[in-house]
Amino acid sequence: MEHYGWLSLLPPVITVALALLTKEVIFSLFTGVFVGYLIVNSWNPISALIDATDGIANSLNDGWNIRIILFCALLGAFVGLMQATGAANAFGKWMASKVKSRKGTLIITWLFGIFIFIDDYFNSLTIGTVMRPVTDEQRISRAKLAYILDSTAAPVSVLAPISSWVVTIMSIIKGSDGFSKLGVSEFTFFILLIPINLYAILAILMVLQTILRRDFGPMAKSENRALKGLGLYNEEFGQPTGEVKEGIVVKERARAIDMILPILILVGLAVIFFPVTTYLGAIDGENIHTFSEAVKSMTLKEAFNNTDASKALFYASLFTLVFASIYFVVRGLLTIQKVGEAIVSGIRSMVPALVILTLAWTIGTVIKSSPEDGGLGLSKYLAHVVTSGGFPLWALPTVVFTIAAAISFATGTSWGTFAIMIPIAMPIAIALAEKTGANLLNSALVTVGASIGGAIFGDHCSPISDTTILSSTGAGCPHLEHVATQIPYAIFVMVVSAVGYLIAGIFDSPIAGLVSALVVFFIAYEVTIRTSKPAQE
Repeated sequence: MEHYGWLSLLPPVITVALALLTKEVIFSLFTGVFVGYLIVNSWNPISALIDATDGIANSLNDGWNIRIILFCALLGAFVGLMQATGAANAFGKWMASKVKSRKGTLIITWLFGIFIFIDDYFNSLTIGTVMRPVTDEQRISRAKLAYILDSTAAPVSVLAPISSWVVTIMSIIKGSDGFSKLGVSEFTFFILLIPINLYAILAILMVLQTILRRDFGPMAKSENRALKGLGLYNEEFGQPTGEVKEGIVVKERARAIDMILPILILVGLAVIFFPVTTYLGAIDGENIHTFSEAVKSMTLKEAFNNTDASKALFYASLFTLVFASIYFVVRGLLTIQKVGEAIVSGIRSMVPALVILTLAWTIGTVIKSSPEDGGLGLSKYLAHVVTSGGFPLWALPTVVFTIAAAISFATGTSWGTFAIMIPIAMPIAIALAEKTGANLLNSALVTVGASIGGAIFGDHCSPISDTTILSSTGAGCPHLEHVATQIPYAIFVMVVSAVGYLIAGIFDSPIAGLVSALVVFFIAYEVTIRTSKPAQE
């Protein structure tokens, strides 16, 4: 038996349904895991529960997975240190001191959001705290600030080659059925995904357009109120969600370099460790005895392509954390005791994400493994259904994007959507590509890119998304005003992205999707601002 037929659909369907109903991704994922093992164990709940707990443990009994867990934890610790020192606050003040105009302040806030790519929570809270006094002085509405924070949180984190988001996506991709057929490493696959991550790219670009050109819809009204001195936020939506102070300690002695230097070291070490770990892994004691022989055995490009990203990122984050801890103590920004407290606080903030990631690995294992290996064989079943049913490959990316957007908007989470959609979408894309003779890599890239793009949509603008809430809080904006003013922009970007994925699917080309999306974006934006009336209070 290759699969359990339609029963193999139950775990992901139940997971999605529960996530939509309860808005609790961890509960939904665990239930999906349990149902999967319930089917495998012939509906014996005791055996299913035992196998489910063993499955979770086995997910962590893997060198790749545990290094990814440690990397995310260390990244959380790094963010904790950056918050505790006030380095981000100093960096923000330094950037803000360079400009005095309203438009310049908005651009600096946007650039600041792009620079803080390591964590979306850190982005929203830190930039909001740092830039709010500056934007208030320039009569920039709190809604506009919240929109910039939100649009440079998840969309930036998912594009940056070094972040907790990236390793999560790579780990899910690596474990997806059929990935080995593509002939690239998970890191190379992620890099190739960047141009087809249309929603993230356009969401960031949309911010710049509204800064350089003009706003429309509810955002234009909020900006008009602020410019006329009628209020930085609209009290009809309620009061601001609060000032963010917890975990962010302003140190007057901190300087901009205190933030720039550790981040540059993190990026630099990661770039170094990507090929180095490959060369070290090539030393086998037989044909290759030394590191220099390993370097001669392959090109730098081959070393990058065959890298173990979990090792490279883990080593880079560990070395950076050690450096940052010593550096901040020497600078007098933290005591050794405070370093420990900041590290613990940062790691604690990552626990929910780590639980989601672990459950994502577990449900991925039970649904993709063959019955002989204790799984359901879902990917084989879906591949059989779509290839025998005549489903068109060109339509798959748009369908996947739409479903992922609906799930992420309803649940408010992108990580849970990644875990649900990518393991299902990738094998379908590969099976259809094999049947039609399309390029396997391109088909997989476009479809997985659509999964990620749809997931980012919900994380970006859902009223119950944590980053949406944190952006409101960081900006001191009433939450409902932030949601109301941002939704038209998010939907605009979503529709344009859907067109891009449709074109990418038709031409089986990520670049065609990107180019068409950019063309449609600029034309549609121009038409929108020309046909919309300037806001009147």
